[in-house]
Order: sequence, then structure tokens, then C-alpha cells
Amino acid sequence: MAFFKRELSPIERFEVALKDKLSARQKLAERLSLTEADLAEKRAAAERLAVAGANNSRLDRAEASMRAVEDRAKTLRAELVEVDDQVASAERALADAKAQRDRDALADQIEAMAAAIERAAPGFESGATALVEAVTKSALSIPEATRFSASVDAVRSEVRAATDLICWELRSAAVRTRAGNANLASIALSESEQPSSAEIDRQLIYTLHPLRWREGDEVRKVAAFAVVGLPKTLLPIALQHQHVDHLNARRVQTLMHLHGSAGHNGEPQDDDPQLVDLDALLAAEQEQEGAKADVA
Repeated sequence: MAFFKRELSPIERFEVALKDKLSARQKLAERLSLTEADLAEKRAAAERLAVAGANNSRLDRAEASMRAVEDRAKTLRAELVEVDDQVASAERALADAKAQRDRDALADQIEAMAAAIERAAPGFESGATALVEAVTKSALSIPEATRFSASVDAVRSEVRAATDLICWELRSAAVRTRAGNANLASIALSESEQPSSAEIDRQLIYTLHPLRWREGDEVRKVAAFAVVGLPKTLLPIALQHQHVDHLNARRVQTLMHLHGSAGHNGEPQDDDPQLVDLDALLAAEQEQEGAKADVA
């Protein structure tokens, strides 16, 4: 009856190779130890003959025997150095294989998260659609219900775009993780994506230019090409001057594929000529509107 051996995993193969190298080294080290002990005896014997004044023939034989053992010891030392290099190489290969296994496991978890989000998205979509249709298909027209329906529809569009974005980013992160191009300890939200303060009404938006605004005593700065929760008080002026755009905008989808959503070149510096101060922009707009009202 034929039996088939299970194919070894890469880690198991490297572990077997390392075990073989360590075993070979142990045997070689034992041979070298015996040879060096023999060499010590040959040297001691040659020394005793020389001290005792033995004839040339006996001294020649003793020296020849000692040199033969010295040559054997020298050869064994060289072989031991070579085996040590092979052991170190096998240890590195095993460490690399284990690191790759860990990266693959993490990448699998990231991809599973993306798949779970994609599976859950249709449920949200159908629920939001049902809410919208509950208002739009009704014979009555009530302003509060209409506003509610419009809000749900806007959220539905944002969630659809955000779902596409996060799934693309997760799968990109999985690819980088498998290739060893991602820091495993730093898979977290970037500063621009951290949860926003609950007391500020915000909307997720994509920046087209580096932005700055003030929130209480804190000055926030966000690089271009980043997803950020922008206060809704600043959203109209930022959209009007095309410093931001909605996540479901076609150009945003292209920019996300080109630059991602974590921001380009890190946090902008205060002397960045492209940095847009949204507070100053809003103040200037309000001043202009006030001046027009006074003229009227």
C-alpha cells in the first residue's frame, strides 16, 4: 500500500535544514576537539624527545606525525567556519520564513476585514433605500420627512464611496504587508483620520489642497489628498473654492488611487505657499457679504 508524505511547509523545511546543519556542526566540533587533543599529545611527545636528546630519526618521525595532525586540525577548523556560516544562513532563512508567515497571517486578516465590509455594505444600502422610499413613495409631502430623506440619501452616497475607499485601502495594505513594505506596528488610522470630537458636526471630505483651521484652542492642519472630518461650518466655503470635494466625486476616486487618503508629504508647514486658511477664507467671505448688504 502506498503512503504519501505530507509536503513540508517553508518553515518546516528551513527548520529541518537548520537542524541538519547544527547536527553536522556538532559532529565536526567533536572531531576537531579530538584532533586538537591528539595534537596536544603529539606536541608533548615531540617536546619530551627533544628534551631527552633523541636521535634525528625519532625527532623527524615525531615532527612529521605532529604536522599531519596540525594539518588535519587546520582543515577541520576551516570546515567548522564554513559550517558556522551555513548555520547562520539557515537561521536567517528560518527567521525570514517566520516573518513572512506572520505577514501573510496579518494580510489575511486585513483582506478578511475588507471582505466583511463588502458583505455588510448591501445591507446598509438596502436599509437606507427603504428609509428613502418610505418618504419619497408616500402621497404626503412633509418638509421634515423630506429633509430626513435627503439626509439619508446623502449619507448613503457617502457610505458607498467610503466603503469603496476603505476596501481598496485595506487590500493595498494587505499587499504591502505581504511584501514586507508595511510596518506591522503602525497599522492604524493616520492623524487626519482619527475620530473627531463628538461636539463638532463634521462631514468626511477629501482635501485637494493643504488646509488649516482652528477648533477652539487647537489649530488643525491637513495635507492635500487626505480624508478628513471637516466641520460642516467650513464645508460650504471649502467646496465653493474647490479646496475639497465629496468622496463619491469622480475626480476624488482617481486621486485616491494615485495618492491614497492619508495625505501627501505629511502635515503641511505654516510657510507652505499652498496652505489654505479656511477660517480666514470664511471671514473674508462674510466680510464681503456684509459689505454688499450695507451697500444694498
